[in-house]
Amino acid sequence: MRRPCIAANWKMYKTSGEVTQFINDFLPRVKDVKDVEIVLAPAFTSLTTAAALLKGSNVGLSAQNMYFEKEGAFTGEISTAMILDSGCAYVIIGHSERRLYFKETDELLARKVKAAQAAGLIVIFCIGETIDERKADKTFDVIKTQLTGGLKDVNPDKLIVAYEPVWAIGTGVTASPEQAQEAHAYVRKELGGIFGGKADEIRIQYGGSVKPENVKEIMSKPDVDGALVGGASLKADSFEKIVKFK
Repeated sequence: MRRPCIAANWKMYKTSGEVTQFINDFLPRVKDVKDVEIVLAPAFTSLTTAAALLKGSNVGLSAQNMYFEKEGAFTGEISTAMILDSGCAYVIIGHSERRLYFKETDELLARKVKAAQAAGLIVIFCIGETIDERKADKTFDVIKTQLTGGLKDVNPDKLIVAYEPVWAIGTGVTASPEQAQEAHAYVRKELGGIFGGKADEIRIQYGGSVKPENVKEIMSKPDVDGALVGGASLKADSFEKIVKFK
């Protein structure tokens, strides 16, 4: 049985002081949670602070991005060695904001995934269609292209896939549980084409305006194995309710 993974992506929010305040508030709330894998993804500047606070707890730490080169003249970039040195076990790759604002291609993302896994990191790989693509009935085409382009020759044992319809991220609009299940079932089918029987073991998170009010219904679907949460993860009480969705 796939253990749910619920991750908080804090994007460009929270200073180190605010991260400290959150974690000190949050950890006592979830210290007894054993049936959900919990992950926090602060900004790079707060990773070492978060790692020290999370040490020995039941909450993992993720970076929000990385570069595939081990080192070199790549101003502003972060390597896998730096991420590991900061205390992370996970890294988010391919978020729609990286694809949109920073023009990251499937080819680039594939190189990132391979480099991350080679370093021992667990990859949370994001996919999803825009509203125009959904209206044009291209959802499945987009998903297939992103999966086959970004996950060629990677390790399914160190992989979590996050389906995030771009039209539902930060908009307050959430895919219906039925829409989420339909997309997740298709993702698993395509993962089967890439990884064979291993696809049944890969967790697929849903992301896109996940809130305490809708998480239980979304998580009730058979192919939804967790959530990648943005705005609703910024407050400890809200994220606690999401983690304790059962």
